[in-house]
Amino acid sequence: MNTFKLFWDLHKWTGIAISVVVVVTSVTGFLLLLKKEFAWIQPSTQQGEAGPPSAYISSERLFDVVLDQEHPDFRSLEDVDRVDLRPGKHVAKVRSERNDTEIQVCMTTGRVLSVDVRRSDWLERLHDGSMIGKPFHDYVMPVVALALLFLVFSGLWLWLEPIVKRARRRARDRRRSDG
Repeated sequence: MNTFKLFWDLHKWTGIAISVVVVVTSVTGFLLLLKKEFAWIQPSTQQGEAGPPSAYISSERLFDVVLDQEHPDFRSLEDVDRVDLRPGKHVAKVRSERNDTEIQVCMTTGRVLSVDVRRSDWLERLHDGSMIGKPFHDYVMPVVALALLFLVFSGLWLWLEPIVKRARRRARDRRRSDG
């Protein structure tokens, strides 16, 4: 089997093998690029009431406000994944460990501004493979990345190799006709 045929087959089967992962990664990556444009993907950041940081509620008060909502995704502090503080908008986004729920709280008044779902977090887990599991994220996704690099370089070689062969054949034919 010549190298061109070998690369052709490897290129084809590698592309087929990783096509589903590449399509999912491409679609989710596209949606993640647009996440701030569509509240359905990621809720818009609300605007809290203006006030200096010294007037902001304490973290203890923030968690009390969130837990007082009696939302099933926020039963205790263990349900809080993280808090994203936006001082320019005077808002704290409290994100749940489960179901990608987000509660936005005004940092000056302690008023709840929004309770919504962050589908962007779900999209990120799907995008990087962590939704399927840690082994998939840690071992399969790097192999997919390397396979994509292989596809790029083998595709370039498959494109260039016939051009180089034709050029060599033409040069050889010219030498024969000249000599």
